[in-house]
Amino acid sequence: MAATDFKDYYAILGISKTASQEEIKQAFRKQARKYHPDVNPGNKQAEAKFKEVNEAYEVLSDTDKRKKYDQFGQYWKQVGEGFPSGGAGVDMGGFDFSQYGSFDEFVNELLGRFGGANPRGGRQSYSYRTSTARPGGYGGFNDFGFQDVGTGAVQDTEAAIALTLAEAFAGVQKRFSLGNETIEVRIPSGAKTGTRLRVRGKGQFNPMTQQRGDLYLKVELQPHSFFQFEGDNLVCEVPITPDEATLGASIDVPTPDGSVNVKLPAGVRSGQSLRLRGKGWPLAKGGRSDQLVKVAIVPPKDLSQQEREYYEKIRAIRTYNPRSHLQQFKL
Repeated sequence: MAATDFKDYYAILGISKTASQEEIKQAFRKQARKYHPDVNPGNKQAEAKFKEVNEAYEVLSDTDKRKKYDQFGQYWKQVGEGFPSGGAGVDMGGFDFSQYGSFDEFVNELLGRFGGANPRGGRQSYSYRTSTARPGGYGGFNDFGFQDVGTGAVQDTEAAIALTLAEAFAGVQKRFSLGNETIEVRIPSGAKTGTRLRVRGKGQFNPMTQQRGDLYLKVELQPHSFFQFEGDNLVCEVPITPDEATLGASIDVPTPDGSVNVKLPAGVRSGQSLRLRGKGWPLAKGGRSDQLVKVAIVPPKDLSQQEREYYEKIRAIRTYNPRSHLQQFKL
């Protein structure tokens, strides 16, 4: 059975692995009502989900089946058929075979443990089942979808961690659950999307070598309504009025650590950028990048009678024509 065929019955019912029989029954009734074909006529996805819910309940509601499922994962049915060690009733010593995506993976790891080689030539490479850790403690975490990032006897693991811009700017300590273990990780200031943080000895456990790989956290910054990145620099857009653009002005502009006063030069153009040195993002080598303030000239939509009169007077006496150079262009 391939790893992709494995069905997490606990996840299907939306319960924890320590759920009681009563909790399992309640979860089944809730899911069954939600996906029942009578409630979702003609909905093939709901019909498939309903079958999964029934399959999950059939296993988890049976004490013996549940015990085998908890120990052997997707291989619980094969336990009585001789996998992985020769017959039902064999004491496996509590060994958890559910960590392997297939029997081949189990054999491959044994070969690696005893220095085996690929019979088709070259060293044998290994693959591992992906696992999932659910966050706990502090907010701001999504489920960590672990992915394999290497091969060999010691398995490193990678997980995505979502941070707000404020958390990444100042640095933050996060706590989450990895199986039965609670891990606290300090995220230093200045992390960006794509930043990878190494947590030693918190990767996937190899029961054959009794060793653990490393956990790599890959940062994903949540979108911000005002700030974006342009390389290492922060970028923001600030609206100004036509008179501020024409005459110049002094305006307040937000930065990551508070507002600063910025002088607009007379005649500033829409789309022009003003550079605030050292007001951007923390850099790994120390200091901060720059913040680029892009100017957007925004005309008023609702004019008072007096404002309209003055704009009409300006139009009547205006001598500047920004399109004069276009008169010379032809096809």
